[in-house]
Amino acid sequence: MAGTKNHDYHILPPDIWPLIGSISALTFTSGMVLYMHEMASWHFVLGLGVAGLIATFFSWFSNIVKEAQAGDHTPVVQLHMRYGMILFIASEVMFFVGWFWSWFDFALFPSQIAEVIGGQFPPVAIEAVMNPFDLPLLNTLILLCSGTTVTWAHHSLIHGDRDGLKKGLWLTILLGILFSAIQAYEYSHAPFDFGGNTYSSAFYMATGFHGFHVLVGTIFLIVCLVRTYKGHFTPRQHFGFEAAAWYWHFVDVVWLFLFVTVYVWGSWGAPIH
Repeated sequence: MAGTKNHDYHILPPDIWPLIGSISALTFTSGMVLYMHEMASWHFVLGLGVAGLIATFFSWFSNIVKEAQAGDHTPVVQLHMRYGMILFIASEVMFFVGWFWSWFDFALFPSQIAEVIGGQFPPVAIEAVMNPFDLPLLNTLILLCSGTTVTWAHHSLIHGDRDGLKKGLWLTILLGILFSAIQAYEYSHAPFDFGGNTYSSAFYMATGFHGFHVLVGTIFLIVCLVRTYKGHFTPRQHFGFEAAAWYWHFVDVVWLFLFVTVYVWGSWGAPIH
């Protein structure tokens, strides 16, 4: 019979949001270019792009949640979604590899020509660096604790403990917010500004992008918490939560590498602020 489904795959109906998302991404990047060149009307173009991207994310992800609740995410579909999340995290790994690469390049081969570098790392322009065993160590402990709480939430979900799932998510979200607050305080009291030399530029780009990923992961977990209160997720079907947990563990691991290489090794022998 025509229209009868005799396979485990989910055939998506036509949707306008991929097109809107593409146009919004182009508008956003165009707005960023206008902003960087201080050209007129960058506020409007950039704002329009951001609004379009937010609308796309909200509507597209809402459709995915509806598909999951309707039973369209069969075991085969869930497997392929896991492949997609693995590839996404792999691309994120390579993104941070680029920042680590620049950090090690600046550290191991400091410029002998630029006066602000002076052939050393940290450069001569850096009068003091952050104490790695102060706020950075505290943030490390916070993220490690958040990794255990999200794992607790995951195990609670698998064993049908909805109360443990909610408590684990609440704790993880609060720890993520605390991490972001401490990092903002750390930036506001940093002994060096962004730019001007290789150390400060690489420091803020690497740790700043990680901080952005923490914010994204926190929003990801908040969505999971809202869905939990709505009765979503079962021990057999909870890819949305699983993807959030994977992403959060990735953020944890990246921070451990940042703490060791940027904060501890990168400040070796330099005056402490």
